[in-house]
Amino acid sequence: MIRHDYSRVDPKRRANVNYKKRQFAKAEYAQQNYDHRLNFYILPPTAEITLEEFETWAINRLKVLSELEACSFRNRSPEETAEYMTSILNKHLPLRSNSSRSQQLQEERKKDHYSHFILRLAFSATEELRKRFSRLETALFKLRYKDDDIRERREFVNSLNLDWEEVDETEKKMFREQLNAAGGGKKGEEMEWCKVDWERVPDLVEQRRVFVRKGKAYVPQREQMSLVVAEFTRRLDEALELTSRALPRLDEDDRLSPILTHLSTSFSTPDSGFSTTDSQITGLDTITAHSIDTLSSHFPACMSNLHSTLRRDSHLKHYGRLQYTLFLKGLGLSLEECILFWRKSFKLLTDDKFAKEYKYNIRHAYGDVGGDANRRGRGYTPYSCAKLLTEPLPGPGQAHGCPYRVFNVENLTGMLQRMGVGDKEVLRGVKEDVGKQRYHVACNRVFEWSHKREIEKVRKEGSWSAADLDTIVHPNTYFKRSWLLKHLGEGNVGVDGGRMEE
Repeated sequence: MIRHDYSRVDPKRRANVNYKKRQFAKAEYAQQNYDHRLNFYILPPTAEITLEEFETWAINRLKVLSELEACSFRNRSPEETAEYMTSILNKHLPLRSNSSRSQQLQEERKKDHYSHFILRLAFSATEELRKRFSRLETALFKLRYKDDDIRERREFVNSLNLDWEEVDETEKKMFREQLNAAGGGKKGEEMEWCKVDWERVPDLVEQRRVFVRKGKAYVPQREQMSLVVAEFTRRLDEALELTSRALPRLDEDDRLSPILTHLSTSFSTPDSGFSTTDSQITGLDTITAHSIDTLSSHFPACMSNLHSTLRRDSHLKHYGRLQYTLFLKGLGLSLEECILFWRKSFKLLTDDKFAKEYKYNIRHAYGDVGGDANRRGRGYTPYSCAKLLTEPLPGPGQAHGCPYRVFNVENLTGMLQRMGVGDKEVLRGVKEDVGKQRYHVACNRVFEWSHKREIEKVRKEGSWSAADLDTIVHPNTYFKRSWLLKHLGEGNVGVDGGRMEE
């Protein structure tokens, strides 16, 4: 039998191997210097970062992209989107220009660079994810391009060495009439033009803002952004396709695969962790078992459904009880009051049956008893929208989960009408959102309609920032924001990082 050992190096070639020149022994671009605020993300990062940075930076960028997508779903104008996204970007992904002379420029740009490539890995698996990622990254680039310092933006564009052909004076004179008509310039006004293949600027061709001749589009200088943005999209689409082919190699890395899977799931369902500040609401009295009925007017549809089902049947099945218990815990309801709430709600049971079959589970959710997950007395955290939307669908007799995902159109419409939503346009919008599986957008649509006057007031006064009114992705955030908006003028004038500003 002939044995082939492909792991050994040919003795004749061994002499030519220099151990000092091992491949990947030292990354050529381990530490990068970022000269520009804008980035085409051509060169992958190679310096080391921690797993915590890997996940945190990616989640921050995901939050920004999710908010951009929500702006699109709500048909915000470019001006409204830019205004809304300013505080979101400053909070999650700040990126200042060189003229700011900030000491954090390189760190900010490093985070931006790495977070882009991390999400590129997470969203290259399917064609749908690649398209969404490309569309939103393009929107983010366009937003930053418009906001960039003029001089720095020009330097960045020049560094790209884009394949543009300048229009000489002879052509300008030859097609002066056509160029003036396309450019919309004043008579006698001189401007610079360049030529590119018309396929590179389809939006300008569609809007008749360029002169097209023999397959070339004559683009005025002021329309340069469309060229740059189109080139950004083209290169990103090609890079995403290449990344998708390399993904199978990552399957063996059990550190990264779970994180990437979580991120790609969260792209469809924006995730949000629960913070203890969500239960700290200035002006709200200590919550008791007796006050839940009154407070339920501020509940999102998922918790409103659980509350009404509990009041109707005097019972909820296990997963419904757990979901509702954790939500009440997140409101600030104490363990003693929570036990009292459930005992009074399960009025058809004897004290002995309640104590034996239900009391332990409530204590376990609060971390009063239990094993590893409850050792430090914290218990479980309230469920986010992401968790509710990715859990298995409820079975017969169960009421947990997200109604926008679970209910059919007729039942959902009936429930929303019972919650006070009577606007036909809102109900039609919810139906469209649900049809496209944009469940969190449907929920936010209902919230914004229900609190329309209050939202307009805080925006007009400037007492709340755009970040204070960003997309809701947690039931407890829904409650807190609803309560604060409905109690304006009672000392609660704004929200910042979960705390009230006086």
